[in-house]
Amino acid sequence: MARIVQRLPSVSPTRLLIWRAGAVIAALLLTTLFLALSGRDPALLAELVVRSTVGSRFGLEDLALFMTPLMLTGAAVTVTSRIGIWNIGAEGQFYAGAIGAAGIGLFVHGPALLVLPLMTFCGVLCGMAWILVPTLARAYASVNEIITTLLLNFVAALLTSYLAVGPWHDRVTGALASTARLPVAIPDLWGVVHWGFPLALAVVAILAATLDRTRWGYEVRISGANPEAARYAGIPVRARIVAVMLLSGALAALAGVSEVAGTVHRLQGGIANNFGYFGIVVAVLARGSCLNVLPAALLMAFILDSGIVLQTQQLTASTVLAITGLVLFMISIGDELAHYRPVSTSKEAAP
Repeated sequence: MARIVQRLPSVSPTRLLIWRAGAVIAALLLTTLFLALSGRDPALLAELVVRSTVGSRFGLEDLALFMTPLMLTGAAVTVTSRIGIWNIGAEGQFYAGAIGAAGIGLFVHGPALLVLPLMTFCGVLCGMAWILVPTLARAYASVNEIITTLLLNFVAALLTSYLAVGPWHDRVTGALASTARLPVAIPDLWGVVHWGFPLALAVVAILAATLDRTRWGYEVRISGANPEAARYAGIPVRARIVAVMLLSGALAALAGVSEVAGTVHRLQGGIANNFGYFGIVVAVLARGSCLNVLPAALLMAFILDSGIVLQTQQLTASTVLAITGLVLFMISIGDELAHYRPVSTSKEAAP
């Protein structure tokens, strides 16, 4: 009997979960070793992280605030991956959504019941407009969307900083790099957690149902799996690409609206806080499933929140970033190893 390693084309969710749990444990063990070698007390730090994240109301509120934009940016990247496209520009679309919402909030006066929906609509429209050029370039000229969406991130970040310190600068309080506080805000639901959190949950759930249970979602999946077969079957692949990319821009922009109107309450440079890029990580962890975006966003929120806690204990930002990268790296290894299993083969007797 000989044993060979066979790669499985797909794995069950249970098998994948077991390998991911093992990967996280391995990453934690390595982190514990490194912290101990540097003279830190890993047990004390672990106890502090747990108590400050999931062990207190304040920590749970922070997790929810982190999860809200991560769910939306993760969904934005996931939905494009279903049609074989990678939207790396969720960060820029996040900024565009924040700019659109802040513009309405600062210069359109009226009751919150009217202004908030208008802020949301304008923010989402700005996100769709921001991804429009890469969308048309990809659909009609086959221009690589990774390059175009990525480069627009830097333009959006600079535009946000320009508005915050220039035309929209807060001239009342003299804040150096932000606009005035928005007069309207998304109402709070629980502590500092606002209604953007359940809205993000609902959006992800509706998106998952749409992609998995409707004809449109089926056509999107077929267009991504085999574009030529989809065209042969009469599916308008180009139209599906346009629709999916515009939807992706809208989702990322909605995250920006939620952040500026529910958490920060003003437009300022760096308001995206890399949530667009972290959304890519969430999408990779979700492995193309919109429902998996929810636990992936929770894991990413826990990692980010833990990083803030560790920095309060004099760990440098570089160290925290290295720990974050180690956890994600081990998870990616676990995802790949989950596809392999040893099988036994019988050797035929020689004549």
